Amino acid sequence: MEIGVAQGRFHIIHWGHMEYLLEAKKICKYLIIGVTDCDPERAYFQYSKEIMEFNKKSNSPFRSIKNPVFPFTFYDRLYMIKSSLLYEGVSSDEFDIVPFPIHKPEFIKYYIPLNSTIFVTIYDDWGRKKIEIFKKLGFNVKILWERDMNTRFTTGEEVRRRIVNGEDWKELVPLPVYEYITKNKLDVILKNCG
Repeated sequence: MEIGVAQGRFHIIHWGHMEYLLEAKKICKYLIIGVTDCDPERAYFQYSKEIMEFNKKSNSPFRSIKNPVFPFTFYDRLYMIKSSLLYEGVSSDEFDIVPFPIHKPEFIKYYIPLNSTIFVTIYDDWGRKKIEIFKKLGFNVKILWERDMNTRFTTGEEVRRRIVNGEDWKELVPLPVYEYITKNKLDVILKNCG
């Protein structure tokens, strides 16, 4: 496959994210990583009508609306994704990182090629809803796996919780992520907003 797309919030890149990104990279020659919720004001308060309807009907609304924490900027997340992929041996000319406006799906086509395939992992109703959205927009979709939330390696929420509570979190993230967060005192910022 020529061009693949992986997407997520990546509010702390953890080993679960890396499993997803590395598996996606194995399948395509060039991987575009779409980072959602780049602008917290627009991402959370100006949803598309379809997303709002889904959120009203779903018993488990998409995770990002449950706990809207924005301790890390788009740049922070871009840097952590990039440094983690490079650390794992992925060449910088095999991937790019772009904004991915999942809450305004009609804008996605401005950030990724229409002939790309979007890789999805399913853990809940939101994962299934994203497949529907992407297909409706005309994108190819490939499901990498379907698991329940209990089998996830970890979540960004769990890593943030550990940081806020002063618990060990280093083993949940790639080394470049740990170094970037501690060097830039983002863990202190997170504790102050958590």
